[in-house]
Amino acid sequence: MLLTRKIVLPAARAGDIVGFSGRYWISAAVNIATYGIPLFGISHVGIIANSPDGKLRLFESTSLDGDSPCEILGKPICGTQAHSLDTVLQRYRGKAWLYPLYRSLYPNEDQRLTEFLVSTLGVPYDEMGALRSAGIGLSWVESLFREQDLHLIYCSEWCAAAYAVIGLHATANVSRWNPNRLCRNLRWHGILRKPRRLL
Repeated sequence: MLLTRKIVLPAARAGDIVGFSGRYWISAAVNIATYGIPLFGISHVGIIANSPDGKLRLFESTSLDGDSPCEILGKPICGTQAHSLDTVLQRYRGKAWLYPLYRSLYPNEDQRLTEFLVSTLGVPYDEMGALRSAGIGLSWVESLFREQDLHLIYCSEWCAAAYAVIGLHATANVSRWNPNRLCRNLRWHGILRKPRRLL
């Protein structure tokens, strides 16, 4: 019998970011490579948005498709997918934080966010892109010689692209952002508020 945890979720809104820090070695490695602290820094991110049926979902790009199908496409995916936040938190082993957007999205921003995320669902996970985004020097040098490419997508790249599409965070190359740097930068510029602990 699978036991479920009782999770009290703060009110999430479209445009909020959810940051994760897992208990496993891969999460620790991501944190170390991106100047974060294992179990405290961010090793994975997703973005909250409305799905076409009007429900808020967490849109994330992950290599961990598990046995939970994308709630919009209806099949397990190794890459960009959408689930209810509660579903993701129930199966996650580690810490999670909600980074609220500094304001509610305007209706046109909300619509563009949904359209962009839904149009890029099912894109395969970008393992090499995630590796390239690690470390301050490496990712900045890479971004000078390699243009952004959304044929494959990793987590923070998708969030950065979504913010760029709706005009919240202009960036020359969405492929240079790793989870720690993206969250720090968005906090520094006042786009995200202080995070609230979910797990």
